[in-house]
Amino acid sequence: MPMPPPPDLHVLTMDEVAAAIAAAIPAPVERWHPAHCGDSEMRIARDGTWYHQGAPIGRRGMVRKFASILRREPDGGYVLVTPGEKLDIAVEDAPFVATAMKAANGRVAFQLNTGDLVIAGPEHALRFAQAADGPRPYLHVRGGLEALVARPVYYELVALALETDADRPGILSNGAFFPLEPA
Repeated sequence: MPMPPPPDLHVLTMDEVAAAIAAAIPAPVERWHPAHCGDSEMRIARDGTWYHQGAPIGRRGMVRKFASILRREPDGGYVLVTPGEKLDIAVEDAPFVATAMKAANGRVAFQLNTGDLVIAGPEHALRFAQAADGPRPYLHVRGGLEALVARPVYYELVALALETDADRPGILSNGAFFPLEPA
């Protein structure tokens, strides 16, 4: 059965974003522990493009379906997991990319390249790492999986952080404060 198209973050109110997140039923990947079956021959590039055997996967619905069964292993690796099999998948940086954001009513919501929605807060922390090419912001999505915040969205975050009256620039969302400085 095809997945429904993802919602458009920009036309939703923050309450509608929260309702869409609450209505989503994630696959229980943390409960699935089949024997390791091998390599998926898949890779997720730093820009969020999914590849299979070196060719990009062009069907967005297929990427969304694969993303729904992605899990981070205790050793830091990534797997695609179902009740019957577990396959390694290479991830160059983070498995998701936050491509849009919206701030309202004390919350900051993000839309991922997969269409999923996440509101930053205590369970979905923002962190800022320092890299050779500058700060690299990440958003915790679920189960150790993160989204790299796309550069244009990062600039929106910085502008939002500079609007606050805090002693140090940061993002306040859902009752949690995330300083812009790298950890």
